[in-house]
Amino acid sequence: MDYIIRNTHLIRGLAMSSRSTIEAYKAYTYRRKVMFFTLTLGLMAMVFVSLSVGSSQVNLSDAFAALLGRSDDVTSTILWRIRLPRIIGAVLAGWGLAMGGVAMQCILHNPLASPYTLGVSQGAAFGAAVALVILGLGPSGKNESFLAGLPWGVSMFAFLGAFASTWLILFLSQRRRLSPEAIVLSGVALSALATSGTMMIQYFASDIEVASIVFWTFGDVGRASWNELLLMVLSIVPASLFFLLNRWNMNALAAGDDVAKSLGVNAERLRKMSLIIAALIAAVAVATFGVIGFVGLVAPHITRRLVGGDHRHLLPQSCVVGALILLCADTAARSVMAPIVLPVGIVTSFMGAPLFLYLLMKGGYGKS
Repeated sequence: MDYIIRNTHLIRGLAMSSRSTIEAYKAYTYRRKVMFFTLTLGLMAMVFVSLSVGSSQVNLSDAFAALLGRSDDVTSTILWRIRLPRIIGAVLAGWGLAMGGVAMQCILHNPLASPYTLGVSQGAAFGAAVALVILGLGPSGKNESFLAGLPWGVSMFAFLGAFASTWLILFLSQRRRLSPEAIVLSGVALSALATSGTMMIQYFASDIEVASIVFWTFGDVGRASWNELLLMVLSIVPASLFFLLNRWNMNALAAGDDVAKSLGVNAERLRKMSLIIAALIAAVAVATFGVIGFVGLVAPHITRRLVGGDHRHLLPQSCVVGALILLCADTAARSVMAPIVLPVGIVTSFMGAPLFLYLLMKGGYGKS
């Protein structure tokens, strides 16, 4: 009889513990859903604020009227040709850079991994310098090249430079079986190499070509057209679906290759595919807008402190945070010294560097 009573109490205790665990998990999920809703609402509010901010003042009612095609030609031109592409470009670029940062930090097990630290951005800058000076796509007209009339020429060669850096990292990791830490160090070496190549091209370039290279490396989300934004959408949407479908596998990979393999995850294939796709998205963003630093590095760390390291929540919310950071930076760049518009790459560096140092001092970058 005592045996039956003890077993009954044990079963009841296990049932209560199970119910409390389920309730705690539901509360955990609910809090993260609320955070995602809050961040998304903040991003939408920032979009409307950004529509009305600039050297030409446009209130929200005029902005809504212009979006509906019910305003004057001047306001419609400002919104549809200048501000709306700029806002969408900032959202897409911030989304893509943050997504690449989350993926790279997960697959390389290194909190300092990002498109900027792996040399993708610097490779894009070198490709742009080659296109502007050597191939005659620059504005000076000094070089007469058969490529001079090529549409998106500088962006295309910037993309090739970024993808070349990614290919070199993959080549070294496969042939030499480099560790995740060594891959990051390889990215640092490639960054130095690409920067040296860009500086050498600048040394032999004319004043106008040097100015073009420097302006391109600042990063500016206002330079994209609707066609380039469509190209970004066509590349970012499939990449986002890939990472969302592999969010459980990324959780397993973050726990270590042995854990991932024991759960049936092909760690090597997932790492290779994730690195290629993350670098591809970063290359598209950098090739379109220029070098924009720290977004892909800081956004995942901020989100990790808000929602933890579970990639089911970390990945989508990091994308929203990255879009919000870049949109806020661009809005500040258009309003701080209006009518002068600062390149957004300068603002992200001013914002990102102190914030990242603060996160390092707090020691929160490794918490989950």
